[in-house]
Amino acid sequence: MTLDTIITTTRQMVRYGVVGALTNLLGYLIYLLVTWLWLEPKVAVAIMYPIAALTAYFGHAKYTFEYNGYQTRGLFRYCVSHAIGYATSLGMLFVFFDLLGYPHQLVQAASIFVVAGLLFLLFRFYVFREVSKS
Repeated sequence: MTLDTIITTTRQMVRYGVVGALTNLLGYLIYLLVTWLWLEPKVAVAIMYPIAALTAYFGHAKYTFEYNGYQTRGLFRYCVSHAIGYATSLGMLFVFFDLLGYPHQLVQAASIFVVAGLLFLLFRFYVFREVSKS
């Protein structure tokens, strides 16, 4: 690994953290509100996850990874990656909330970090790996 690769990856991780923190903080606060008001936790995740993911796409494509590839290809791969992230989040709720009885608020907070790490790897090596349209 070259110094340039380390610097690029570090910059991407910091930018990924900024976009992700803002998106997830807002999404988590809305999740807490709607589960407190009326929605069952898995329904809330089903509604909130795609909204937050689509919002974050633009930040990650332009700011985090400076993606210049084909947008349709990037968006398709992004959706595939988020389907994997969504399944991970839902699976964590099923195992830790439904089966083991942990508070859904804590499970969802933990899943933010688990899914974030998984998504960074998917975005870096699968979604936004192209640097030009050539």
